[in-house]
Amino acid sequence: MMPIFLSAVPVLKKMEDAGFEAYFVGGSVRDFVLGKEVADVDIATSATPQEVKQIFPKTVDVGIEHGTVVVIWGKDTYEVTTFRTESEYIDFRRPAEVTFIRSLEEDLKRRDFTMNSMAMDKEGRLIDPFSGREAIQNKIIETVGSASERFHEDALRMMRAARFVSQLSFTVERNTYQALIENAPMLAKIAVERITAEFEKLLLGENRCPALKLLIDTGLYQYLPHLRENKAPLTKLLELELGSLSLIEMWTLLLYILGIKQEEAEVFLKQWKLPVKKIKAVKGILSWLRFRLQSAWSLESVYEAKLAQAIHAEKLYNTVKGQPAALSIEALKQLYDTLVIKDRQELKVGGYDLMEWEKRRGGLWVKEKLDSIEKAVLNGEVQNEKETIREWLYKCNQN
Repeated sequence: MMPIFLSAVPVLKKMEDAGFEAYFVGGSVRDFVLGKEVADVDIATSATPQEVKQIFPKTVDVGIEHGTVVVIWGKDTYEVTTFRTESEYIDFRRPAEVTFIRSLEEDLKRRDFTMNSMAMDKEGRLIDPFSGREAIQNKIIETVGSASERFHEDALRMMRAARFVSQLSFTVERNTYQALIENAPMLAKIAVERITAEFEKLLLGENRCPALKLLIDTGLYQYLPHLRENKAPLTKLLELELGSLSLIEMWTLLLYILGIKQEEAEVFLKQWKLPVKKIKAVKGILSWLRFRLQSAWSLESVYEAKLAQAIHAEKLYNTVKGQPAALSIEALKQLYDTLVIKDRQELKVGGYDLMEWEKRRGGLWVKEKLDSIEKAVLNGEVQNEKETIREWLYKCNQN
């Protein structure tokens, strides 16, 4: 058993000593079976939230109405959730009522996919009533029971299916696939923030092209922000090699492929509820990608773009051109390394120097002079030394 599970075994044992059942559940068990790294563990128990609070001296109520209590154990924290069933769902995502129960199997039955419906006891033994391990071995994504029922309970599960295709390189089982097609319109009921979180995980997965194809083929794409009328460009995206692109590069490439104009980019990204900082970064990269598609890098352009943005743009340029993303990155870095200065702050003169030399008050002329000095230093027309620049300016004024 992995160390992360072993560290939590005393928590399970303490609940068992108090007369209750307790198991590891959910994604941690799935990833353990997959042989993947496990980031954190979730625990399910037959104890009610109040009973959990009586067992452990240090707890935090985080979702107690839904049965979840955070148990503080030494330096670690664990989410402990009571076995439960859920009644009719409202808004295709929230149960109208949660009922605490004592049956592990009934609790596992309410989960989304069979690979997520396994539990593991403190000895490392797997409890797998819905054949989740077999689904993992066959690389299949299938729901627990009726796919339509599971998607009606929480329509976001349809995006999760596509996300798992991307992350795990699994395929969707036939009945589950058909249910995606039939229930796709329900995705319109889900908050954009929740959809975006799943979509971004999908964009980062190793198998993102088949996952994007799944969104297109099932019609799910029609219920994603600003994508309903964009089947053709989305399909074109699948023709590109996306292997090494980062999340911010994927967002930028999506904007480019969709033909979103620079001035429309912010509106598009705001529809996805992206944070302002990310929107600004994507817009910057998009601008430099469009520059790169028209021109080669120069000292001035790579200086203005800065290295990080230039690399993002170059990777996307190569991707659009059907070349390996990293093809010309080293050459770009070498060009950047030749810059005499990397930032205007490195200039040996500033606005106060110019005002003193010219015996003039500040104004637009200061910025214009600094711009010309900056350009001259970059292009090797004058050395970045204070007196040398002053002499150069004097000669320029004479001419």
